[in-house]
Amino acid sequence: MKPSLAKGTRDFTAQEVSRRKYIINILQNNFELFGFQPLETPSFENLSTLTGKYGEEGDRLIFKILNSSINEAKEEKKAQMLNDFQRALDKPFSSDSLTDKALRYDLTVPFARFVAMNHGQLTFPYKRYQIQPVWRADRPQKGRFREFYQCDADVVGSESLLQEVDLIQLYLKSFADLKVSVTIHVNNRKILSGLAEYAGITDKLIDFTVALDKLDKIGKEGVVKELLEREISQDSIDKLDFLFSQSDDALENLLQLKEKFVGNEIGLKGVEELEFVLTQSISLGVDIQNLVFDITLARGLDYYTGAIFEVKADEAQMGSIGGGGRYDNLTAVFGVKNIPGIGISFGLDRIYLVMEELGLFPAEATSKVEYLFANFGGEETLEALKLIIQLREKGISAELYPESAKINKQFTYAEKKGIKNLIFLGEEEIKNRTVTFKNLEAGEQKTVSLEEFLG
Repeated sequence: MKPSLAKGTRDFTAQEVSRRKYIINILQNNFELFGFQPLETPSFENLSTLTGKYGEEGDRLIFKILNSSINEAKEEKKAQMLNDFQRALDKPFSSDSLTDKALRYDLTVPFARFVAMNHGQLTFPYKRYQIQPVWRADRPQKGRFREFYQCDADVVGSESLLQEVDLIQLYLKSFADLKVSVTIHVNNRKILSGLAEYAGITDKLIDFTVALDKLDKIGKEGVVKELLEREISQDSIDKLDFLFSQSDDALENLLQLKEKFVGNEIGLKGVEELEFVLTQSISLGVDIQNLVFDITLARGLDYYTGAIFEVKADEAQMGSIGGGGRYDNLTAVFGVKNIPGIGISFGLDRIYLVMEELGLFPAEATSKVEYLFANFGGEETLEALKLIIQLREKGISAELYPESAKINKQFTYAEKKGIKNLIFLGEEEIKNRTVTFKNLEAGEQKTVSLEEFLG
């Protein structure tokens, strides 16, 4: 059988792994600079932990794990269980006899589960970062995979809007360090609730936000069509038409909302919160061009309750490369109330694609062997190995070509592997305590003393 990859998954070469580590190291360093501590959770969770947290569309994308007990059942029973399982695949909830576990969909819900289980031992506000893979049964396309990494930073136990301001700083510093020019789109879920109240569709809030969240993909006409399909009246849609013609001035747009939200308590609260975040960020030196109030930003996850963020690269067509928001009620579904939270995520895979497209990876982001020692066999091999040990003790990468082959073959190996220097330690060099090396990038060859070589 011809080997193949499962759709939506990838192998990573040495260069790709090194470049991904380069991104991760910058993010991890910034997470810790901002006071976040690391956390890891299992790759799969109880199905009941995940379902009902992401909305109807999100629940359909959860990878369910077939219970091992099915394999142990008798053939007749097994056939019936598999048939039931097939019918249950598209449902957000399935019989426990078929599946009661699933691969994690994101890192936020498992984090909320962790906090609910351990809140008595945690110091609040509790700040954690997490860099692990997640899985979604989505349709693979450019920048969208079924297995991908998320890099999250969350704070729980604080209602202070200064957390929003600080996370904007974290975003901007991290992308500046990666040399990726970005715009952070911001909104507030309370504003969306206020808009639903303004349009008389409070009972259709989720339908409204799910459709609005697709504006970038399907345009105004597509959103209007979907709203109508979700039984939202044309009169309500007409009231919301101003959403699709916002000015570039965030504060002006907020002022317009204040006028529309007179007597609308939740809408005005959202405007007030967002105004604070924007003005504080600007006071801290954030360029307003990098921070955009996007009234149509909804983010389809049901658990957001306040500020929501989405990060887009300025110089590449990639969709969002980061996102997040406030979720003040998430731990309540696990029986632990009054633990407010907010978090952001960096899309490692999409950030990689943007940096690759724009040529932003520095040379040091690719791991290369510094020295390859030519293998001449006999005593020379042993002396080369001794010298390699000394280099490695100094933190310098080096290896010996494994066979005493023709020198051209050893040259070819070094060039294909991107090794910088080929080292010759022959009988003459050993006798004179010297080393001859050829810089394969510059094409220069010279002989130096052993002491000079080891530096």
